[in-house]
Amino acid sequence: MKIAVTGLNNVDNPGPGVPVIRGIKDAKDFKCEIIGLIYDALEPAPYMDDIVKSTYTIPYPSGGLDLLFERIKYIHSKEKLDVIVPTLDSELFGFTKLTPKLDELGIKTFLPSTEQLILRGKDKLASFCNDNDILVPKNILATSAQDIYKVSSEFKFPVAVKGIFYDAKIANNLDEVFSAFKSISSKWGFPVVIQEYIKGEEYNVSALGDGEGKTIGAVAMKKLYITDNGKGWSGVTIYDNKLIELSKNIISKIKWKSGAELEFIKEEKTNKYYLLEMNPRFPAWVYLSVASGQNLPYSLVELALGKKVEPFEKYEVGKLFIRYSWDLITDLKQFENISVNGEMHNG
Repeated sequence: MKIAVTGLNNVDNPGPGVPVIRGIKDAKDFKCEIIGLIYDALEPAPYMDDIVKSTYTIPYPSGGLDLLFERIKYIHSKEKLDVIVPTLDSELFGFTKLTPKLDELGIKTFLPSTEQLILRGKDKLASFCNDNDILVPKNILATSAQDIYKVSSEFKFPVAVKGIFYDAKIANNLDEVFSAFKSISSKWGFPVVIQEYIKGEEYNVSALGDGEGKTIGAVAMKKLYITDNGKGWSGVTIYDNKLIELSKNIISKIKWKSGAELEFIKEEKTNKYYLLEMNPRFPAWVYLSVASGQNLPYSLVELALGKKVEPFEKYEVGKLFIRYSWDLITDLKQFENISVNGEMHNG
């Protein structure tokens, strides 16, 4: 069994690829080789022992689907891939559109439809929540500087300014909104989401939907330490029936197919949960779900292979993760293999 995984940029803003791989490799009685798919030769995972067997560069999503498919065909000719697990928001539309062609090659995936990806997008999520009686912060979609002038009349400061795929900044006045809008739109395009700021504690749920409305697993985590980039650097599993049932309800309404991360804020005054975002892939902390008793990455692989997967019924509360940095020492020749030849093979 050969499984290709993307999102191996395990740095200060880590991708989900390495924890997804760890989960897959932790599965009992399941032997596989992991093939890494990377965008940059300095992504750390290819140089990490026992993470990937071989590594190949693939073109950035902006390169177009034809270029990506030709590259995958080349990799498949050498590796005979069984499954591809994309783990980054920006690449999912492309891989979803390529699913029929990948099926023809015999490569399995377990991905949301284009319609599902659009529905949970940051520009559409508020409408979905309002239609389904799910609490969500008010927001406006800004496509020009003119739209920003609405902020003062519609919101109280501070507000959150978010990119359509990534990035979020807190703005305390109109000047900071303009600055954040310019910075985020230059990286991720339009629209930019300007969202009501709700004071409270952040909770995240890592989940897996079967595509028919059923939740295979859901693990809730409370962030204990957040970086300047807004990323959870440590967290602990908690259980709140309201939070888990709310997550299952959202997955059921969308009939979500694949991994997901649901980000909530528990309002300080009311103790009610507001849905901030629904990310269309596993979070970088997904290995915490594995350690807590729900191996969601491996379950996704089983679903991709057409196997019947029973939902998890429980998980261990009080499991803590703490992220850390580590100086990885490698040889320049390995870097040259990837940067010059576009591939590297470990022993």
